[in-house]
Amino acid sequence: MADGSGALRTIKTTCAYCGVGCGVSSAVGEGRAVAIAGDAVHPANLGRLCSKGSALGATVGLEGRLLEPTINGKAASWGEATALVAKRFKDTIAKHGRDSVAFYVSGQLLTEDYYVANKLMKGFIGSGNIDTNSRLCMASAVAAHKQAFGADLVPGCYEDLDLADLVVFSGHNAAWTHPVLFRRMEAAKARGQKHVVIDPRRTDTAEGADLHLAIAPQSDVRLWNGLLADLIRRGAIDRDYIAEHVNNFDQVVAALLEMDQSVEAVAADCGVAVEDLRTFYDLFADHDRTVSLFSMGANQSAQGVAKGLSIINAHLATGRIGKPGACPFSITGQPNAMGGRETGGMANTLAGHMDFAPEDRDRVARFWGAPDTARAPGLKAIEMFEAVRDGGIKAIWVMATNPAVSLPDSGAIREALAKCPFVVVSDCVETDTTAFADVKLPALGWGEKDGTVTNSERRISRQRALFPAPGQARADWKIMADVATAMGFSGFGWASNASVFREWARLSAYENTNRLLNLSGLSALTPEAYSELLPVQWPVKADGQGTPRLFVDGRFQTPDGRARMAPTRPRGPAEATDAAFPMALNTGRIRDQWHTMTRTGLAPDLCRHAPEPYVELHPEDAKTRGLKDGALARVITARGEAVAVAKVSDRQRQGDLFMPMHWTDAFAPSGRANALVAPNIDPTSGQPEFKHTPARIRAYRETWKGFFLSRDIIAAPDLDIVWRRLPQDACQLYEFAGRGEQAQREALRKALTKGLPGEVLVYEDANVGARREAWVEDGQLTAALFTTTSGRLPPRDWLAELFIAPLPSDARSTLLFGRAPGAAVDNGPVVCACLKVRVKTVNAAIAAGAATTDAVGAATGAGANCGSCRPEIARMIKALSVNPKEPAHVG
Repeated sequence: MADGSGALRTIKTTCAYCGVGCGVSSAVGEGRAVAIAGDAVHPANLGRLCSKGSALGATVGLEGRLLEPTINGKAASWGEATALVAKRFKDTIAKHGRDSVAFYVSGQLLTEDYYVANKLMKGFIGSGNIDTNSRLCMASAVAAHKQAFGADLVPGCYEDLDLADLVVFSGHNAAWTHPVLFRRMEAAKARGQKHVVIDPRRTDTAEGADLHLAIAPQSDVRLWNGLLADLIRRGAIDRDYIAEHVNNFDQVVAALLEMDQSVEAVAADCGVAVEDLRTFYDLFADHDRTVSLFSMGANQSAQGVAKGLSIINAHLATGRIGKPGACPFSITGQPNAMGGRETGGMANTLAGHMDFAPEDRDRVARFWGAPDTARAPGLKAIEMFEAVRDGGIKAIWVMATNPAVSLPDSGAIREALAKCPFVVVSDCVETDTTAFADVKLPALGWGEKDGTVTNSERRISRQRALFPAPGQARADWKIMADVATAMGFSGFGWASNASVFREWARLSAYENTNRLLNLSGLSALTPEAYSELLPVQWPVKADGQGTPRLFVDGRFQTPDGRARMAPTRPRGPAEATDAAFPMALNTGRIRDQWHTMTRTGLAPDLCRHAPEPYVELHPEDAKTRGLKDGALARVITARGEAVAVAKVSDRQRQGDLFMPMHWTDAFAPSGRANALVAPNIDPTSGQPEFKHTPARIRAYRETWKGFFLSRDIIAAPDLDIVWRRLPQDACQLYEFAGRGEQAQREALRKALTKGLPGEVLVYEDANVGARREAWVEDGQLTAALFTTTSGRLPPRDWLAELFIAPLPSDARSTLLFGRAPGAAVDNGPVVCACLKVRVKTVNAAIAAGAATTDAVGAATGAGANCGSCRPEIARMIKALSVNPKEPAHVG
């Protein structure tokens, strides 16, 4: 979107990824070219971006995009698709009732989209059956907030992370999942801020902490209860604050007395050293300015609500809430998980932080003019797809999310979608889930969407369009509004996204006498003011000013204005390990990927730090199972099996496994972690327990392996092999391994090489079962296939780089050796995704005297851009100082 003279046009928007809500300054050129930088004046990030945000410009192409509606795989007009969706939903409701249909939506939607989806399903269809993938991330925190504060209210703001003297990371690997906030806390730590990490794994966040409590899985409630008991013993609670502002303290004390709360007993139950636990207790007692950050490690549990409440209890008992630098702080995982929570995107809430109490339900119905507004909560995510599989739900609309990969026991989710009589998917790209759709509706993606999002500190920001809509793609709110109108409903005729936002803001203020979620100051925005809206934190006052902190006056959104402590009792995991499955599988995120890779997978730089599925395990566990670092391993649970590269590390607790959750059929069909996860849920929040599934691990024991380089994206062949796709700058790298004989290798070769143009260069060595082939046409390398049964394979980097330009004159002679003429060079894995700095470069700088992350950055550039790799560089410096003879990549 140049200005006609060729000059770039700068558009400010908000990042597509996590809940930090970073501002982005986009310099838009011709076509879909865009240069990305952090917005220096956005209060969420002050100009910083992480590796994912920095790479947004590499993800705005149209590869894999849905660009036209389809019905049963055939192109259709919008009129045809809209009419069919409306008819099938109306017919299903008429025959089977309102609760026979459902929406499953996403934190990738804008607030305007969420509002329309909620109004259509709950208000006019009259069912509570709309739930969001935020159920997988934040539902337990929502339930804890509602119990303690009277509503889903995050009390703190990012400034508190700067002001705190102590930050406790409870199940929160901020260095990887929220790196921009972590950089702020790194700076505060340099000024004296203390960090405590509570996590079974020694994550990058834990590596640099003052104290790491590597607790036994699911022992969080025991730990936090023990802390509260210790604070009471030493007189470190604020009895005046409790007396004036908190209920149920005595009930909590009585529950604590049901167990031995001595330091020794708690330490034994949590699997940590007594002295480490005492240190934590001392730190918490000694620092009034304490922020306790909690995220997926706390929430994704069958006792996630109890974990959240036990953290909140400690803050209420000490009065550390509503004050600068002091609060319990739930950090959201998606760019608009908060916006969805505000507008009623969860099955158990209505819009505007209202519930299904008669007075709330009737208020919403009056505002909407919708007498059929749902009177009861709908099905939460796991229950919803169980109902789809069992036939209770007969039509489902999935929006902007990929449940065939992201939900636990995803094999059962696929079975449910395959059985459902009518599946609609609206998305911007093809996904594993779109494969099950009867109707596909092309939606706008980041860079085309225009609306608002709310971040973890309640800050509303604008996401703005950088490019015109591609093909026939439409805004999600408009797609739903058209379907609603086709179903015969009124009240969906908005002229613009600004109109939708104004209606939402008016609802938040409607008959609002005590609800803190109040956007009255934004309810009359003109289209121009909406377009230029600056970031603002709700509650938004009548003059348009925001509110950084909640509960400053000690009043909460409960009937009596007092916070409510809640007794919490520790429980074991929903499924215990046993002889058949003796290990505990924990799944989560990695530094440079996001959800199911539909966007980050388009940026080759983001696929280099952790290029393929892996499973991390302790050295002793690897030794007893005959697994070596880098070998393929089978991870097996009662729900399924996956194959991933073994990463042997003492950062993992003995007896535990960790697998990232990102990979899909498009990248690694045998490496999908969530297919292994048991669908156990918190009984209150409905949030699944992604952090503990009984498992076992063993070697894969392949009989052959290989790789293929090609310019084309190729689907995994229908063979019993392990297959992974790793995007490169100018080609695609496919890694594979199998346990079959020669016939299996020949079948793969035939599938990959059929019709490849050009001259074929071939090398074979029967002694090691090696075959190497390269295809050259017009001086360009077009493909390369290397396989072996027992020999080594060369590094792939040099071969991949040959696809960028015509072959150098001296490359042809060594093409099948897989390396440039001269000595072989392997620079190791990537450390810094932004500048493509690899392990050997960083290690060389450290060996030459770069003893700090800043010094390494000055010497190599690594860590000097977004800073996401700084914790890893710090670990490399530490590792080399301990053992200078064995520099290693420790990622």
